[in-house]
Amino acid sequence: MVVERLAEYIENQGLSYYAFENSIEASRGSISKAVKQNKNIGSNVIENILSVYENINPIWLLTGEGEMLRNSGQVNEAARVYKLKTDREIHTQQIPLYNLEASAGLVSLFADSNDQIPIDYISIPNLPKCDGALTVAGDSMYPLLKSGDIVAYKEIQDLQNDIFWGEMYLVSIQLGDEEYVSVKWVQKSEKGDTHIRLVSENQHHQPKDIPLSKVRAMALVKASIRINSMR
Repeated sequence: MVVERLAEYIENQGLSYYAFENSIEASRGSISKAVKQNKNIGSNVIENILSVYENINPIWLLTGEGEMLRNSGQVNEAARVYKLKTDREIHTQQIPLYNLEASAGLVSLFADSNDQIPIDYISIPNLPKCDGALTVAGDSMYPLLKSGDIVAYKEIQDLQNDIFWGEMYLVSIQLGDEEYVSVKWVQKSEKGDTHIRLVSENQHHQPKDIPLSKVRAMALVKASIRINSMR
């Protein structure tokens, strides 16, 4: 069945069901429930999946024939796009790729982005507007993201009002004299509007409630890119 092959694809790509459902704008738990109950999914859902995950072979997904992935060359570059219903797609754009260490942190990068020299540019067709891209480090979002992956982002100007709860963000936190930058799911905190909850994809990392006053900068993650060497 289609859902069985879809479950195989999700596992192959190192995705969580939460992230997968979010990326195709499906309701929370809808795909995981269909897989567990071995139920068919609608044609509109399949269309969304094929439009977002362009590396999946549609013939394989629908019939089981052929290879799972469209391309099986020596290098496969997979881009995962995270869209909101309010996003306006841009057919082509040149997204500057920055070196976070050379920029002396996320706050400095955002404040002086016009003066920063990108190390390269990235072009992903039909992506929502992005302000830049960075290479991530650490394993807190593994397996959805791993060290060396690239995330494209849109800066958040108003931390009080512009947060989309449940989405993935680059977050800069001030702890003492140090700035810590990480990628997290951002959720509402039980401590109220003065805090946000940072949640990792990696289950070995516990959620943390952080005072909003310690957040120095945030950016909504709009896409992630992973390059897999296939030998």
